[in-house]
Amino acid sequence: MRVPVEVSVFLLSLLAPGVLYAMNNIPALQEPLPILGMGMVVLGLVLLLLLLMVQNKTKVDPLFYVFAEFSFTCMVGLTNALEQDGFISGFMGFYIKMGEPHLSNSYAVMMSYWEGVVHHALFFAIIHRMFRGKSYRSLGLLWAGSSIAQQIVLIPGVVIGKHGSNIRPAFLRNVPFFVVPFWAAFLLFRRSRVMPITTADKVAAEQKKSLLSRPVDLLLSLLLLGAAAFSVFRGFVVLDCPMDFCFSYIYQYEPYLKDPVGFSRIMMLVYLFYALPLLTVFIYGLNTPGCSWMLDWTIFFAGAVAQTQWCHIGASLHSRTPFTYRVPSDKLWPVIALNVLLAAVPTLLALRCHTSPAFFLKSVPMGQTNGKKKEN
Repeated sequence: MRVPVEVSVFLLSLLAPGVLYAMNNIPALQEPLPILGMGMVVLGLVLLLLLLMVQNKTKVDPLFYVFAEFSFTCMVGLTNALEQDGFISGFMGFYIKMGEPHLSNSYAVMMSYWEGVVHHALFFAIIHRMFRGKSYRSLGLLWAGSSIAQQIVLIPGVVIGKHGSNIRPAFLRNVPFFVVPFWAAFLLFRRSRVMPITTADKVAAEQKKSLLSRPVDLLLSLLLLGAAAFSVFRGFVVLDCPMDFCFSYIYQYEPYLKDPVGFSRIMMLVYLFYALPLLTVFIYGLNTPGCSWMLDWTIFFAGAVAQTQWCHIGASLHSRTPFTYRVPSDKLWPVIALNVLLAAVPTLLALRCHTSPAFFLKSVPMGQTNGKKKEN
């Protein structure tokens, strides 16, 4: 009986903790340059095994190697998270000391959980669909948004934060993890979108409705406006806005925003300069018929915001964050509610776009039926 490719990839990823355990017990491999070198060698061997794994396949999607290779590193992330939280030991000590010290920080721990659970699950679902000839484009865009958001917060956060004076050669391993998701996203956005055909009559009827006659879209527009305002506000807060309400917020509600580690500050600036324009164009898309790009970009954005908000909420509550930077106990639920709502709004928007896409579709020829498929 032939083992499915996704099962083989999963079994291969389980070797990651064993590699870490071996390196943690071999002193010669615990210096900065050997750590970087061994990391490159291990990833090269994983790629070789992947090539052997699919050598009998007639045509292999190049993104398979990305997802399969990254699934291996996801297990490294999960191992790190479990060790930093005290569930296991003896795997990551050498790497935290001589490789990437910032991975012991609460933000990086939450990031590692996200990698080890969410990204890992996405990779297996994608590979499963890939080798069964099914579209995985939406899942791929969800991962791309999440992965890109992770890297554009992590790398600048390490450089400008308190860990910037202790950067080791192993930090260079983040370069491919920064570049490859952009390349993957570029490929995914260029591929055709497969979706059910909607009748021309239905498209025309939906697109004639005003925003006031679409209560769900009206509510989403208001929520997006709120998310945009919150992003502007917190961006001003981390830029040391001298107004009293900014000062009160950072000290009484989210003191984590002034954590010297730097990740939260970078994240708020990413929201201000990148998320804010997207929130604005999504409001436009909900008001303007035929914006088919909403179907892709809402998924991409939902992945990005879910990842960053998970890390931000978790880090602001985590025991590894100094007590003075954690959310005050008397403001816990309002702060969590605001941040969870901010994470939920893009997800709700993506679900709305994909469950009832007629408003966002280009006009289709008369006579087409819902039962057929088309590429848009």
